[in-house]
Amino acid sequence: MSLKLILSIGASALAVACAQTPSNDAATSAEVIDQQAEAMPVAASVETYPAALFHETTSYRLGSSSGFIFSHDDDAMLASTDKTGIYNAITLDASGDVSPLTESDSDAVYAQSFFPGDDRVLVTSDGGGNEIDHVYVRELDGTLVDLTPGEETRASFIGWRGDGEVFYIATNERDAETDDLYAYKTADYSRELVFENEGMSIADVSPDGRWLAMTRERTSADSDIYLVDLYADAPTPVLISEHEGDIAYGVYDFTADSETLIYATNEFGEFNQAWTYNLASKDRAPLVKADWDVSFVFDSPTGRYLVSAVNNDAVTDVTIHDHETGEDVSLSGIPDGELGQIRFSRDESQIAFGVNTDTSPFNLYLADLDTGMATRLTDALPDGIDEDDLVTATVVRYPSFDGLEIPGIFYMPKQASAENPVPALVWVHGGPGGQSTKGYSATIQHLVNHGYAVLAANNRGSSGYGKTFFHMDDRNHGEADLQDIVWARTYLEGIEGINPDEIGIIGGSYGGFMTAAALAFEPEVFDVGINIFGVTNWVRTLESIPPWWGSFRDALYDEMGDPATDLERLKRISPLFHADQITKPMLVIQGANDPRVLQVESDELVAAARENGATVEYVLFPDEGHGFQKRANRIAASEAFVSFLDTYLKGEMATDAIQEASASEGAAE
Repeated sequence: MSLKLILSIGASALAVACAQTPSNDAATSAEVIDQQAEAMPVAASVETYPAALFHETTSYRLGSSSGFIFSHDDDAMLASTDKTGIYNAITLDASGDVSPLTESDSDAVYAQSFFPGDDRVLVTSDGGGNEIDHVYVRELDGTLVDLTPGEETRASFIGWRGDGEVFYIATNERDAETDDLYAYKTADYSRELVFENEGMSIADVSPDGRWLAMTRERTSADSDIYLVDLYADAPTPVLISEHEGDIAYGVYDFTADSETLIYATNEFGEFNQAWTYNLASKDRAPLVKADWDVSFVFDSPTGRYLVSAVNNDAVTDVTIHDHETGEDVSLSGIPDGELGQIRFSRDESQIAFGVNTDTSPFNLYLADLDTGMATRLTDALPDGIDEDDLVTATVVRYPSFDGLEIPGIFYMPKQASAENPVPALVWVHGGPGGQSTKGYSATIQHLVNHGYAVLAANNRGSSGYGKTFFHMDDRNHGEADLQDIVWARTYLEGIEGINPDEIGIIGGSYGGFMTAAALAFEPEVFDVGINIFGVTNWVRTLESIPPWWGSFRDALYDEMGDPATDLERLKRISPLFHADQITKPMLVIQGANDPRVLQVESDELVAAARENGATVEYVLFPDEGHGFQKRANRIAASEAFVSFLDTYLKGEMATDAIQEASASEGAAE
């Protein structure tokens, strides 16, 4: 997990566009604004849809990239879907027919891997969003066996040894703050502790089972890679990234032959590049580099194909290179969108993958690698929605207070025009260090469909735009980055078709903090705010971080500040201590099981703002954690957003559907 993404909401996921390098040219930025303002479309009539339709899109997730996604005979693919309202494990065949594997109605279940030689399946699940995941085997008769029991044990599936006789699981059962590595036998699930970890992060195990790659965060800008020879009598981490200064290193993958580690480094410029490290000779060589971050790189199981992706201005560009032919694979029969979750069949004749666009959710495809022809397996968008009514986002940039160009993804309602200006929202992503990107969002499309323009801003500190931009908010959270959000309002006020008197702010997790901070520290800027699972008291949050963040606590403190030494600054930027300045209407959304942003964070902010006389609506979901796993709760939240905005931003004084949604969908105040 990236240090600066610990407060991202996992159920949203996973970003927006900016200049490749930060610019201080305010004149250039003004020209960009003028060009963007001139692009105002003619107003169109669209049908508006309830939140239920947007969220009744069926989401799919293929199993782990470290597992077997195709069955041993290549006849089925393993995935998870929320078709029933909550994620459960399923299989799909080549025609897209679905067979359920689990039937949970309370806790989300995520498929990880088929077993190598039969139809047993590994899955993971936590308790109501508490993030204490366990790893289970689904036996052939459908029963689930917990491989990692223990009320406080948190576990994760790491991968398989190449011979299929062993799979690896990391757990924190010995020490809550670190993960040890265990090898489980495929035949009987007996296990062996293969590495006792002391505070590093487990990244990957080589296919032959010999090498363990680990990372250590030294600071928010500086990290290292270690290798452990698991065949040694006393396996010991060996540093392979000796360097001076701030350089970030990470692990992508081991090659299929277990001879080379593919790793990430930003040593040679602003962006992450992919390099190789030969395990025998220790030689290094560049592999993939671009004018943007290399997002991921991995080998196919036999090593014939190399898959790489680049975060190209908030759009993921994927390349599949065939070493045998020397050519890149060209896929046909797919829409213009982002490819993700690429998984190879056992015989490497096919790949399963997903495609995401602004106006259509993530759909799964199956492609023949010889011809490149792809077949769509799923239809995620409900029949009740006309895709032509949805909005394709545009990449924009605007100047901040100091002239720095801030990237964003902009959604303009089709019904907007100069004669019919619409209200607008500044959307702030999670993190710190997250990124808003193009792609389908049920929540955003619901807002836009109901006449709200949305600017998803990538304030300084966002990932994807180079390490200088990424670190501009270090020890500066809620200050310089908040001003980037404040200046987003100025940008929106200058766009034809936007009502300059009706502009609000919305954000989740770190974005929820930014929302509360804007209302507290810049109380006259935004007309309303929606705070979703947002931090309000940084002192308490940093003092109560979950134990499994222990391996990078020091780096987190370097990024945000140490409560023991930075108490004054942390209080200064925490909205809770300044709630007496909140005057504008605010909606607060919170999950009772959230281990990252505790419920007390929202409870106290709501009470303090109400005491000050502010109008505050509060929706508490008793069965959610840091994000939404249940469709019913996503629907309830989205309806609450629109009802709140219709009432307090548009001023229509709509009926109080916030409480109605809470009662009907299981939310409780």
